[in-house]
Parts: sequence; structure tokens; C-alpha cells
Amino acid sequence: MMPLSMVKQGVPNRIHRIGGKEDTRRFIENLGFVAGAEVTVVSVTDGNMIVNVKDSRVAIGRDMANKIMVV
Repeated sequence: MMPLSMVKQGVPNRIHRIGGKEDTRRFIENLGFVAGAEVTVVSVTDGNMIVNVKDSRVAIGRDMANKIMVV
């Protein structure tokens, strides 16, 4: 298990859990990052990431990506 910020581009991963405070977790889950969902990093620029999750592309920062644990 590792944070989303450490995965390689183009490699699909499964979300294992979401960390952080309750309101942060709720915000991340509303973006589509839920346990069991497949997520793929499309690109990384200056710590910001564009990822595919649930047939959508979402841009997130490194701090948010560190709260999303994948396997």
C-alpha cells in the first residue's frame, strides 16, 4: 500500500482507503475517489496530478494525493 502521489503514470491502481480529517475525506470521496475504485495517474506537473477515476479526469494536488492510499 502506498500514497497515490508515489505511483507511476499510466499504471492502474485500486484505492484502498482515504486518510485525513472527516471533511477532507468527504470532499475527496465526492470527487469519485472511493475505496475499491480504479485510479490511473495521467500526468504529474510540479506536484499536481491529473488522474482518471470513474471515467473522469480530475486534477489534484500532492497533499490530497498523499491522503489517497492505493494497492
